[in-house]
Amino acid sequence: MNYYILKYQLEEIYLEDRGKYRTEHLNLAKETAQTGTLVLAGAMDDPADEALLIFKAPDEAAAKTFAEKDPYVKNGLVKKWSVRKWNVAVGDTH
Repeated sequence: MNYYILKYQLEEIYLEDRGKYRTEHLNLAKETAQTGTLVLAGAMDDPADEALLIFKAPDEAAAKTFAEKDPYVKNGLVKKWSVRKWNVAVGDTH
Protein backbone atom coordinates (compact mmCIF):
# COMPACT_ATOMS: atom_id res chain seq x y z
CA MET A 1 0.00 0.00 0.00
CA ASN A 2 1.00 3.56 -0.64
CA TYR A 3 0.14 6.85 1.01
CA TYR A 4 -1.40 9.78 -0.85
CA ILE A 5 -2.10 13.31 0.31
CA LEU A 6 -5.18 15.08 -0.94
CA LYS A 7 -4.55 18.79 -0.48
CA TYR A 8 -7.34 21.35 -0.61
CA GLN A 9 -6.80 25.06 -1.10
CA LEU A 10 -9.84 26.56 0.58
CA GLU A 11 -11.88 29.57 -0.47
CA GLU A 12 -12.06 32.59 1.82
CA ILE A 13 -15.73 31.76 2.52
CA TYR A 14 -14.85 28.28 3.80
CA LEU A 15 -15.39 28.96 7.52
CA GLU A 16 -18.58 30.93 6.89
CA ASP A 17 -20.20 28.41 4.53
CA ARG A 18 -18.95 25.00 5.60
CA GLY A 19 -21.78 24.49 8.08
CA LYS A 20 -24.21 23.94 5.19
CA TYR A 21 -22.24 20.91 3.98
CA ARG A 22 -20.34 19.79 7.10
CA THR A 23 -22.54 16.83 8.05
CA GLU A 24 -22.46 15.41 4.52
CA HIS A 25 -18.68 16.01 4.28
CA LEU A 26 -18.00 14.35 7.64
CA ASN A 27 -20.24 11.39 6.78
CA LEU A 28 -18.26 10.83 3.59
CA ALA A 29 -14.99 11.11 5.55
CA LYS A 30 -16.16 8.70 8.26
CA GLU A 31 -17.38 6.14 5.72
CA THR A 32 -14.05 6.33 3.90
CA ALA A 33 -12.11 6.06 7.17
CA GLN A 34 -14.09 2.94 8.15
CA THR A 35 -12.75 1.21 5.03
CA GLY A 36 -9.20 1.96 6.20
CA THR A 37 -8.52 4.12 3.16
CA LEU A 38 -8.70 7.55 4.82
CA VAL A 39 -6.14 7.66 7.62
CA LEU A 40 -6.20 11.29 8.82
CA ALA A 41 -7.98 14.45 7.71
CA GLY A 42 -8.41 18.02 8.80
CA ALA A 43 -8.13 21.71 7.99
CA MET A 44 -5.15 23.86 8.85
CA ASP A 45 -5.71 26.44 11.55
CA ASP A 46 -5.10 30.17 11.65
CA PRO A 47 -5.61 30.71 8.83
CA ALA A 48 -8.00 27.98 7.70
CA ASP A 49 -6.80 28.18 4.11
CA GLU A 50 -5.83 24.56 3.44
CA ALA A 51 -6.88 21.05 4.40
CA LEU A 52 -4.96 17.78 4.20
CA LEU A 53 -6.40 14.29 3.88
CA ILE A 54 -4.09 11.28 4.03
CA PHE A 55 -5.10 8.10 2.24
CA LYS A 56 -3.60 4.61 2.34
CA ALA A 57 -4.38 2.86 -0.93
CA PRO A 58 -2.84 0.99 -3.86
CA ASP A 59 -3.09 4.10 -6.07
CA GLU A 60 -4.32 7.68 -6.08
CA ALA A 61 -7.83 6.77 -7.29
CA ALA A 62 -9.30 6.67 -3.76
CA ALA A 63 -8.17 10.21 -3.00
CA LYS A 64 -9.38 11.54 -6.36
CA THR A 65 -12.75 9.83 -5.99
CA PHE A 66 -13.15 11.30 -2.51
CA ALA A 67 -12.50 14.83 -3.80
CA GLU A 68 -14.94 14.38 -6.68
CA LYS A 69 -17.68 13.28 -4.23
CA ASP A 70 -16.89 15.80 -1.48
CA PRO A 71 -19.67 18.35 -0.95
CA TYR A 72 -17.05 20.96 -0.04
CA VAL A 73 -15.56 20.58 -3.53
CA LYS A 74 -18.91 20.27 -5.29
CA ASN A 75 -20.25 23.42 -3.60
CA GLY A 76 -17.29 25.72 -4.20
CA LEU A 77 -15.57 25.78 -0.80
CA VAL A 78 -12.39 24.39 -2.35
CA LYS A 79 -10.47 26.59 -4.84
CA LYS A 80 -8.22 23.83 -6.01
CA TRP A 81 -7.29 20.30 -5.01
CA SER A 82 -4.41 17.99 -5.83
CA VAL A 83 -3.24 14.48 -5.00
CA ARG A 84 0.39 13.50 -4.49
CA LYS A 85 2.02 10.27 -3.48
CA TRP A 86 3.72 10.55 -0.10
CA ASN A 87 6.82 8.46 0.56
CA VAL A 88 6.72 7.83 4.31
CA ALA A 89 10.22 7.56 5.78
CA VAL A 90 9.45 7.15 9.50
CA GLY A 91 6.34 6.03 11.35
CA ASP A 92 3.99 3.14 11.85
CA THR A 93 2.84 2.19 8.36
CA HIS A 94 1.04 -1.03 9.29
